[in-house]
Amino acid sequence: MRAVKRSRTTRSAAGVSVAVLLLLTGCEVPGVYRPARPASGGPFTFYVSPDGDDKNDGMSPDRAWRTLAHADSARLRPGDRLRLRGGATFKGRLTLDRNEAGSATRPVVIESFGTGRAVLTTAGTSGIAVRDTAGVVIRNLSLVGAGGSLRYGEGITFLNKRPDRKRLDHVRITNVDVSGFRNGISVGAGKQHVGFSDVRITDSAVHHNLEAGIAFGGPDFDADAPTYAHERVRIERVKAYRNSGDPEQDYRNTGNGIKLGSVRDGKIQRSVAHDNGGKSSANADEGPEGIWVYDSTRMVLEHNTSYRNRTGSTVDGGGFGLDNNVSSSVMQYNLAYGNDGPGFLVYSGMPTGAHKNNIVRFNMSWDDARSLPDYGGIVAFGTRMRNLDIYHNTVVMRTDGLPATEDTGERPPALRLRDGMRNVRVHNNIFVTDGGPLVEAQSPYSPAYLRLQGNDYYSTGDWSLLWGDDRYRSLAGWRQGSRQELLDGEPTGSKEDPCLRGMAAPVTDRAGAGNLVPRCAGKVPAGLTAEEIGIELGPADYFGTPLTDSVTVGAAQPRTED
Repeated sequence: MRAVKRSRTTRSAAGVSVAVLLLLTGCEVPGVYRPARPASGGPFTFYVSPDGDDKNDGMSPDRAWRTLAHADSARLRPGDRLRLRGGATFKGRLTLDRNEAGSATRPVVIESFGTGRAVLTTAGTSGIAVRDTAGVVIRNLSLVGAGGSLRYGEGITFLNKRPDRKRLDHVRITNVDVSGFRNGISVGAGKQHVGFSDVRITDSAVHHNLEAGIAFGGPDFDADAPTYAHERVRIERVKAYRNSGDPEQDYRNTGNGIKLGSVRDGKIQRSVAHDNGGKSSANADEGPEGIWVYDSTRMVLEHNTSYRNRTGSTVDGGGFGLDNNVSSSVMQYNLAYGNDGPGFLVYSGMPTGAHKNNIVRFNMSWDDARSLPDYGGIVAFGTRMRNLDIYHNTVVMRTDGLPATEDTGERPPALRLRDGMRNVRVHNNIFVTDGGPLVEAQSPYSPAYLRLQGNDYYSTGDWSLLWGDDRYRSLAGWRQGSRQELLDGEPTGSKEDPCLRGMAAPVTDRAGAGNLVPRCAGKVPAGLTAEEIGIELGPADYFGTPLTDSVTVGAAQPRTED
């Protein structure tokens, strides 16, 4: 999977001309109508309602404007509010340009009033476009694209192309529902490598869009002088689903749930991505994922669920991903299940050396790689990737009846390791299959490059592990032949039954992840201690149970039978 930047929808030619003239003259352009506003005071609140009148001053519900076009011609200043009647439908779009909007302490607010959300319907263009400015709050609205908006419009778009390289501060998007656009919400930057900071998107749904529910991007990544367009980004409690993908786009990935690129210090948490990517191009060299990041650093993906994501081609279609040029980032406490591709993918396809120092821990993968056997539950590989820790995850792969790989005839493994990595450590995980390979490594890695210790490898069928060209039928044989699962010369690892109901019972949501908790307390293999493996394990397991000095393998500590 390789990330590519996408173009953004521009304003109409007339709108751009007005903005340019205002910038050059510093005053109102003759012949351009703008609603009157009081000469002093403020901030002000303006209202729009279908039973209003554009001849009104718009400053109370009883004196509301009527049309979105009229409201859009108003210049909003710091602290102003534009309020649309809840439950009503408005045709058109809203735009904020450089000489509008506010600040972190006095933002411009666009919202509904009354009961329910106001609905903005847009045909062939974007719904709300914010350019070269910030200090904006957008909340409690529905945006619905129609006609060409699915291919050419953004539901809500923020774009910074200021030539002064100023990063713009304070963006809030909350309680919105966005559908029918190319991207539900997009945040981008021009060639100056500066975009937005302090961005929060919360409690929202982005669905039935073409390319992505949420997409952040920036200029091409330069590994010799890494910079990031956006800083301090938080995505929380967002639902991204049925963003279909574009069957006509075969040169880039489409059909993503949440996709963040060119971000420093970002977090995606308590969000859900599902049923994305089903119509992405069959000829694409790269595919979509549910939730993933690229060209970014200090990213955290935690407490999310990603399931039944698809791909139209033979690549990707997974749950979560740390993609090209990601560093100092962590995926933790996430659940992936039923995806076409991998549950968790760590990948570098570029020889930059910028993919480094990442962690995958306390995650659960159940029945992933449903359509693409070349993947697995957890998959890691890439050019010049280094310093990757994979520990305390639980992976269940029920693969009986699934398609096998064309070259080897193998079913997808719980863990797949491909070439290009060094200093990779895999500790204290549970890998379970029903006869498929527990681990499949492209090469017979020596412990100097990749080290597995303290993991539990359990199969309800024939026990097998593929290590380069060799197939091992026992843990002891693999340990002897590979020098893996040893600590100071002593054997580690096990092949004990971790007592997971998930081998028979389905995992259908985060609550259903209880079927991936060991149920035979006292019999589950102990994991290596943090001191033994030299890794700070973290404060708690998948369910928030505090960790003690003595931990068992897997993402969740054992529970007694209910």
